[in-house]
Amino acid sequence: MRYVGEFRDPVAAKALLARIHEQAGRLGRPLAVMEVCGGHTHTIHRHGLENLLPESVEFIHGPGCPVCVIPLGRVDDALWLARQPGVILATFGDLMRVPGSHGSLLDARAAGADVRFVYSPLDALALARAHPDREVVFVALGFETTAPSTAVTLDRARAEGVANFSVFSNHVTIEAPLRALVNGGETRVDAFIGPGHVAAIVGTRAFEFLPREFGLPVVVAGFEPLDVLQAVALLLDQFVSGRVARGEASVENQYARVVRPEGNRAALALIERVFTPRETFEWRGLGWIPRSGLAIADAFAPWDAERRFAVPGLQVPDPPACQCGSVLTGRIKPRQCRVFGTACTPVTPVGTCMVSPEGACAAAYTFGGLDRATSRAVARER
Repeated sequence: MRYVGEFRDPVAAKALLARIHEQAGRLGRPLAVMEVCGGHTHTIHRHGLENLLPESVEFIHGPGCPVCVIPLGRVDDALWLARQPGVILATFGDLMRVPGSHGSLLDARAAGADVRFVYSPLDALALARAHPDREVVFVALGFETTAPSTAVTLDRARAEGVANFSVFSNHVTIEAPLRALVNGGETRVDAFIGPGHVAAIVGTRAFEFLPREFGLPVVVAGFEPLDVLQAVALLLDQFVSGRVARGEASVENQYARVVRPEGNRAALALIERVFTPRETFEWRGLGWIPRSGLAIADAFAPWDAERRFAVPGLQVPDPPACQCGSVLTGRIKPRQCRVFGTACTPVTPVGTCMVSPEGACAAAYTFGGLDRATSRAVARER
């Protein structure tokens, strides 16, 4: 299949790996590369990419999983909405199993709440048309990648006058958490693999603040194995050539088959019209970050669940055993979490990182096999 088979070609992969090993040897120091998107994390684990790289090149998982970054209080708010009389709560499937303080949305459904998973917000709007006697609330989440589809749905709900539909917006933006992470200084990051799906909307220019203000190079990449390997090679090029040392780090676009420098202007204009930045928004692992969340604009107030219902706006700390916040910010690897693979599994998740298809813990559990240190030890014994 075009754009799949050629990006999994073993001959090309070996050539790229040889180039990476040669570059890493010339660099002569460790390189910490943060892959922002959970899609990249799953590619890395599924195809064992980290074990193929030089030991000096390390992947650090970033805060790019849209379900994982939602704090516990917002999950509890969604559960509160689900339990309101006459409400049908609709959302994406990966949110259904995220644990709140007192169970998940699946648990609420088992207890009698009308909770349904949908494939798009337009499906939730169709539910509202089909059930005019019920209030349908769509729990929206995600970065700029999914915000346009929610915006289209709100636009259509207003145009059609669908009065029994509203959105509980948990949309967030990509620049704010990256800026907070770099400013925090708790995680050592030398370079970034930029999220291809987000970049398809916001463009590569949205990441230029990282090299401009912090001297950190970025390569926006696709999600096949060779995409990720080529991104690593391009990042190493910037270091080995001396560009980073000279203050000439830049954003490069490996994913040019999808991403444009300016992004999707129509989608960005729609986001700007339908949403407005929140003064602050809470992130799992990063705390409260100014202007990092998207609220629904005043023009669409009748379709805003937070204005339509007395949503509690809960603030709830994570369970003491859960270290999902540290995983999301790259301070620890999933296997370093004290409950990984024991109390916390995909069947019995303690935190969101073990639930979402883009969660780093789910990737490590499902595809991780042996960690890098163990793999090296086994290889030496052989």
